[in-house]
Order: sequence, then structure tokens, then C-alpha cells
Amino acid sequence: MVKLSVIVPFYNVQQYAPDTLRSLKSNAREDFEFILVDDCSRDGTPEILARAERELPGAVFVRHEQNGGLATARNTGIDRARGEYLTFLDGDDWLAPGYFPKLLAAAEELGCDFLRTDHVQCTARARSVHRVPVGRRDTVLNPREAILPADRSTSVDYAYAWAGIYHRRLVDKGLLHFTDGLRTAEDRPWIWKLHREAESFAAVSLLGVFYRRGVASSLTQIGDVRQLDFIRAFDQVIAETAADPEAGALLPKAVRTYCAIISHHLGSIERFEPAVAKKLKSMSAAALRRMPQDVLDEALDSMDLQRATKLRRLRRRPAPAGVAA
Repeated sequence: MVKLSVIVPFYNVQQYAPDTLRSLKSNAREDFEFILVDDCSRDGTPEILARAERELPGAVFVRHEQNGGLATARNTGIDRARGEYLTFLDGDDWLAPGYFPKLLAAAEELGCDFLRTDHVQCTARARSVHRVPVGRRDTVLNPREAILPADRSTSVDYAYAWAGIYHRRLVDKGLLHFTDGLRTAEDRPWIWKLHREAESFAAVSLLGVFYRRGVASSLTQIGDVRQLDFIRAFDQVIAETAADPEAGALLPKAVRTYCAIISHHLGSIERFEPAVAKKLKSMSAAALRRMPQDVLDEALDSMDLQRATKLRRLRRRPAPAGVAA
């Protein structure tokens, strides 16, 4: 019986993959499996993973013939997983020794659908601890109640898939897969779905994931058209939340978060290629007009004047023919 399946997508990370794999080895156990998904890398990553399949206990190497993006690679891993519990790691991050056994023990003790954990963010030599925005720890909670309030950072804003562990029953209920093909913000519809539809979760004060931020090859550092998938991701959040029985309570949070993300991207528009920057403005304006306008008005009224003014001006921007998310 496989107790824990660890799903690790890799794409052009030959510089970092050895550190990731060493940290997996320091977390190996006879009832753990490590599903190493290469998303059609063009560097030396596949050779590193092929060697790891021979040397890392419990390793399973899967290779995509075409690049599908992080969401698709994670789904490949979910479909191959045999464990009672599942978790994730990205191919350029790493773990503290013995972290996964502790994480599994916490999940078994609490017995809920999923756990969320803190993590360490690593930017060059700097280290900072980032905590799940949930006040009560080691206590089983209702995930829906952790979505609100709308004007504060909550558990749905802490969207890192690798900061947690998930029981297989979430796979059986159709709640753990990601939206296939999303190139960025793939965690956002996923975390909202978990919090709307899962029955129980908990936050635990367990540090062990080291998140490498600022990697040059990371999509978050590249200003090409794939970044615009955040619009498709948040459109999905809005549509699914609008269909929820408690849409009246939950939509203000979804709309406010969407606005904040649009504002964030507009605030760093210089990093985008010129054609993509133009498309960002057009698609964002169209997205604002698609939102429930009464909810959007309330969200803008609650934001600081500078951001609200920019978004209102953007909403009034004429839409070119054929522009869609």
C-alpha cells in the first residue's frame, strides 16, 4: 500500500533538479512514491530524472511528449498516483529532511480532507517564513468559513498547492485536479474549489518546504502571453462562485481578489512584451466588464483611491472587436 504520492513537475530546471531530488531522497520511505513528471524539457532535466528513477527509492519517471504547463503536469501525476494521500513539490524547490513523514503524521492525526502548511520563501540568499492566513492551528475547520472576510488575506489567497497534503477522497470527488492547460494562476480556481466543496481542512505550523522565488526560467519572471492565463483562471473562479448557493456572500471576495491581481499586473506592465502589455489592458478591461457590476462597484469603493481610479478608468476603456479572455 502506497501511503503518500508526491507529484513533482519539472521543466527546464537542470540547475535546480539535483537539489530537489536530494531533498526527496532525505524524505523517502518504503510506502512513499515520487512521481517525477518532465513537461517536455529541452535541457538536461530528462537525463537527470531518468537517473533519479534508478537511484531514488519510490521514484516513477513520466515524460510528456509535448509541453502542457504546470496544471497539466500535475494532473498527469494525480492520474498516476496510488497513495492514500497526495502532495506536490515544484521541480526547482526543495524540502527539509524528514518533512514528509511529519506532514503525513499530522494529516493522519487530524483526519480531515486536506492540511495547509507554512513555507520558507527563498529569494537569492534571503529567507522569509510565509504562514497560512488561518488563525486557528491544529484544529479541523470548515473550508468555506476560511474564504472570508473579503477585505483581508484568507486561506484562498494562500494558493500554493505544495503547501499542504490532500486525502485521496478529494481525487475521488473530482476536487484535486487542476484546470488543464492553464499556464499561470492554476492554483487559484483549484484552491477556491477546495474551499467551496471539500468538507474539512486544518492549518498546521509545520515548516519544511523551501520555495525558490525569482528563478529566471519561472513563468512568473517571463512577460509573455502565457501570463495572461490569470484572466482565464479568475474568470473560472468568478463563474463557479457565482453558481454557488452562497454566491451573495462569496462573490465580493472573488471579485475583490480578481481586481487586486489585475492591478498588480498593471503595476508591473513594463516587464511585459509591448504586444502583450497592450493585450493585458484590453483583456483586463473586458474582464472588469464581465464581472457582476454591482459587486464590482462595492469592491472598488472598498479599495484605496489610486487603485480604484485606475480600474474604473480601465473599465471604461473601449473594447477592440474580438477581444476575449
